[in-house]
Amino acid sequence: MWQRLLISVLFIILLFAGPMGWSYLNYKPPARHWYAASHAATGLSPDTTDAVLQVFVAPTFGWRGAFAVHSWLAIKPAGASFYDRVEVIGWGVNNGTPAIRQSRGNPDSLWYGAMPRAVLDLRGPQAARVIDDVRAAIASYPYPESYRVWPGPNSNTFTAHIAREVPELGLSLPVTAVGKDFLTNERMFAHSPSGTGWQVSVQGLAGVTVGLKEGLEINLLGFSAGLAVWPPALKLPGVGHIELD
Repeated sequence: MWQRLLISVLFIILLFAGPMGWSYLNYKPPARHWYAASHAATGLSPDTTDAVLQVFVAPTFGWRGAFAVHSWLAIKPAGASFYDRVEVIGWGVNNGTPAIRQSRGNPDSLWYGAMPRAVLDLRGPQAARVIDDVRAAIASYPYPESYRVWPGPNSNTFTAHIAREVPELGLSLPVTAVGKDFLTNERMFAHSPSGTGWQVSVQGLAGVTVGLKEGLEINLLGFSAGLAVWPPALKLPGVGHIELD
């Protein structure tokens, strides 16, 4: 019995520590100094009069980019001439700056030199149908003045909150979105962010998520590993998705 327990513990440690160690040793930050890092537009957000709703993720600044991503929303109603970029940022919160930042301009910019990728891209009527609900979910975020890098609430806690409040988005965040499993309002049970399953979590430090889009994810100390069902893929902390086909 004790041998099986020891083997199980060692397996879990290797499942998390191995990929994270590999990711750290192989990660090269795109910028050495925050003040010199680029925030140039990438062209991922279209110049259109149609409604657009996008969710981006990009490696966080510095060594933490080896393990985690920062996420944000880009919102453009039909006929609007600009995008609203909405995200949670920790800098300045301790001095009274709100955690939720809304700005107009560069919705798809580099994040301190790191290339973003869209994990959700809705356009036209599909985007127009959910924009009002997304704005209502932003207003309902319970930590507008608070930020904690680990285990949350942080930028990924915010984005996951939006996803749970608007399940029509079908948004599944990557396992590298550390903080997504920090459930708001001190809950222990909730829908998975994609709205296709359920999760249990203890303050974002330990939990399990099961969903059609998420597959199976195990959360330990804020980091996640698991297996996606379709398309089949391994989910490894730090590394992200490894498709099995």
